[in-house]
Amino acid sequence: MLIDSELQVRHRKIIADIKSLINDKNYEPGEKLPSERTLSERFNVSRSNLREALQTLEYYGLVKSIPQSGTFVADIGITALNGMIDDILGLPVPSFKDLVEARIFLELKGVKLAALRRSPSDLVNMENALAKYSEKVIRLEDAVQEDLLFHLAIAKASANPTVNSFMLKITPEIITNFEKHHVCDKDTAFMGIQEHKDILDAIKEQDPDAAKAAMKKHFDVLYQYCYQATTS
Repeated sequence: MLIDSELQVRHRKIIADIKSLINDKNYEPGEKLPSERTLSERFNVSRSNLREALQTLEYYGLVKSIPQSGTFVADIGITALNGMIDDILGLPVPSFKDLVEARIFLELKGVKLAALRRSPSDLVNMENALAKYSEKVIRLEDAVQEDLLFHLAIAKASANPTVNSFMLKITPEIITNFEKHHVCDKDTAFMGIQEHKDILDAIKEQDPDAAKAAMKKHFDVLYQYCYQATTS
């Protein structure tokens, strides 16, 4: 879900407090931070909110969490760390259009990699995801989640952890916005069955250009909906 304004402010304040702590205590790269319990008490925040902030920093590679050991400052140097945290704190909440553009950029590259690298188990995962999507569409039920699970299966098949990670990161926000803007109506959903089949067939044939073309065609309607939603 997109973070609302109040949670956004709280989230950013915790990140700023962690940055201040690192600087005030002169933590060196690779040095262990205090425990979550200690930090939550120090900042007077819940451990769940603190954990979200630490996960954000870990996502950007600024801290590293090691199970049973703790959280450690990344080995990138304090100047780079401070600059990157400042950039994170300045990031606006992504709009629906921002998310769609990022998704299209990732998937047009990811689907070509999937066509080249997919394994037999990847094909099974994509086929199962498509079957579940088709079943819900035929029953005239909302299939947004099944749709995106098919696309996540493609991202996984790309065998590129970064593409897969970025897709996993933005998917919950995309689901929320799809439902908010009613992107997938009945006609679009039925069209999506064949479009997904075309994408899957190209991946099966290990034809990256055909896979990209099929994905681009699939996204034409999505981008039109995105444009209408952000200009209406």
